[in-house]
Amino acid sequence: MKIDDFITRIEEEFDDLTPGTLKPESIFREVFEWNSINALILIAMVKTEYDVAINAEDIANSKTVEDIFKIVESRVA
Repeated sequence: MKIDDFITRIEEEFDDLTPGTLKPESIFREVFEWNSINALILIAMVKTEYDVAINAEDIANSKTVEDIFKIVESRVA
């Protein structure tokens, strides 16, 4: 699992993100409008693509894309 692939999947999931916008150090709440719908989209994408469950608390405790990636990476079987 590579962070570049993870970022690509996020960018594909959100229409308002131009490919190449996100970086590991990007603060995702500042890059695009962050709301509960987008949180659910991210949670669903992670479950579908990686078969990993993350929750709202995981997201709330994360600041950057890399923070979310590390959580997902730590839970991949």
